[in-house]
Amino acid sequence: MSTHTLSAETPASPAHADLHARITGAGTLIALGIVYGDIGTSPLYTVRGVFVTQPVTEPVVLGTISCIIWTLTLLTTVKYVLIALRADNHGEGGILALYARLRRLPVRRLYLPAIIGAAALLADGIITPPISVASAIEGLRILKPDLDTVPIVIAIIVALFAFQQFGTQVIGKLFGPVMTVFFAMLAVLGVVHLVQEPSILRAFSPHYALAMITQVPGAFWLLGSIFLCSTGAEALYADMGHVGRHNIYGSWTFVKTCLVLNYLGQGAWLLRHLGPPLGEQNLFFLLMPKWALLPAIGLCTLATIIASQALISGSFTLVVEALRLRFWPKVKVNYPTELRGQAYVPSLNWLLCAGCVGVVLYFRESGKMEAAFGLAVTVTMLMTTVLLAYYLRLRRTHWAWIVLLVGTYMLIEGSFLIANLAKFMHGGWLSLLLAGLLLAVMLSWIVGQRIRNELTEFTPLADWLPLLQQLSSDATVPKYATHLVYLTKSDDARQVENGIVHSIFKKRPKRADVYYLVHVTTSDEPYTRRYHVTHVLPNELVRIDFYLGFRVDQALNYMYRQVVADLVRNHEVDITSRYESLRGQDMTGDFQFVILNKTLPYQYLLRGWQRTALRLHGWLKWLSASETESFGLDNSTYTVENVPLHMPTRPELHLTRD
Repeated sequence: MSTHTLSAETPASPAHADLHARITGAGTLIALGIVYGDIGTSPLYTVRGVFVTQPVTEPVVLGTISCIIWTLTLLTTVKYVLIALRADNHGEGGILALYARLRRLPVRRLYLPAIIGAAALLADGIITPPISVASAIEGLRILKPDLDTVPIVIAIIVALFAFQQFGTQVIGKLFGPVMTVFFAMLAVLGVVHLVQEPSILRAFSPHYALAMITQVPGAFWLLGSIFLCSTGAEALYADMGHVGRHNIYGSWTFVKTCLVLNYLGQGAWLLRHLGPPLGEQNLFFLLMPKWALLPAIGLCTLATIIASQALISGSFTLVVEALRLRFWPKVKVNYPTELRGQAYVPSLNWLLCAGCVGVVLYFRESGKMEAAFGLAVTVTMLMTTVLLAYYLRLRRTHWAWIVLLVGTYMLIEGSFLIANLAKFMHGGWLSLLLAGLLLAVMLSWIVGQRIRNELTEFTPLADWLPLLQQLSSDATVPKYATHLVYLTKSDDARQVENGIVHSIFKKRPKRADVYYLVHVTTSDEPYTRRYHVTHVLPNELVRIDFYLGFRVDQALNYMYRQVVADLVRNHEVDITSRYESLRGQDMTGDFQFVILNKTLPYQYLLRGWQRTALRLHGWLKWLSASETESFGLDNSTYTVENVPLHMPTRPELHLTRD
């Protein structure tokens, strides 16, 4: 048995390597356009949400702005920018990338916080575009109070999702400059009102935040609205792979300065307008003169579209990662541009679109959407905190620091979660319902796969090699294919599924000149592309092991052909047709993939929960893309064949002969 290891690693492009190596002007501009859309548009609705029904009093104004400043500092700056960005997986960030780095730890069910956080983040992706776009468009009501904004919001959202299939390479170049102008506008608006009421600077003291929470009746529940100032922090972490950690470091200082100045300006305006609640008035647009209103609404609309685009692209990336980690049913994935990491998932795109339109039609106004917004994100942040604890343990951080950090953020995020639960009956149930449904999909897929893997029977490959050689040279058996390819799930090259043995020998015998066993392992590194070749029987049985990163498109048909071409160049296999009439013409032999659909007879004999999980898994498999679609196999190169997964013993059916 001979073994060959060949490298098919694709090095990162110089531009991408530069993004991750140091701060650059271009990288910082890209970061402004990609990373901060969600957190950047939060001034449109965060403070307004506090004072919809809350009277405008000095303690509440100072306490609210103080809470916002310290939330941005402790939650976004310290936890995400200073700690989480270092918990990368070869430059990639986000909760699933963090899990991919940790999954080799001997911790049972470590995948649970990862999929809970991922499901909650996807649910947030259905709420963010409606509330962001609606908040901007509703500014028009200052000029025309009776304007129905719902059709405008729906039109923008549908157009945004329809554009996804073309990729964002073109408009992506505009994101950075637009967001730079938007953040500059936030800072200017804030400074204009700050100089008129500089006493708002007292809000930098955390005393006012603690005083409001502990002394103002019912103020604790205002944290549910205040939390919205940091909802983009998780997206910031997830987008690290696109722009690089150092460019986020460089741009966050500018972004946070602009955000804090704007929040101070809103607080200053409120201190000069103490009195009854604001009701449906949009505080953000009250800061500006009427002559600037239309240009500001246009700029805010562009910013909210960018925020929505960033979250949609992030959702695609999240599902692609979940696919590679086998947390999500197989779905079709397209790559509309050459930008690294940019994917388009048609099924998810239109699912998100339908969800966003449904949210707009149900709530109709951004103020009512706030009740559904934020609850899911707090769950994601808590799950990230749990995984960060394991990351710190992996880095051998002293246990006292782990306890301090985890305890601090559990307290902060736990408080926000409790406060957000007050929104449950007013719309928060929607985000939890969406997250619950997405989590059920992931759990059903994971558990169903696990049960099927446990029921899969393997046999020593060596036991069947003599028979395979005899079959390959048996001219009395019609040749099935020159090159016959099976996909195997056996991690051990010495083992093979009974299903493959059943297909080759026990059904219609499949004689071929060369047999191939292809196995795919998803590696923890995001962009690994390697393969390993084992010649089990020279010129008769070849095993190819692919090691692909969890962000690599598993276009197996293309990759397999590339490997075969390498083997031919190295004179390791001969793919010339074995038919005499064609071999003389130097024709390539035919290749045939056999895709095994493993059925489970007598499923009703399993335990109740196993039977339910397998039924849900089967339903999801029926809805999802087939293996042939996900691996990019041409219709003319494969055959789908049913084989039994497991044949349980049936002692109660034992027969006695008369």
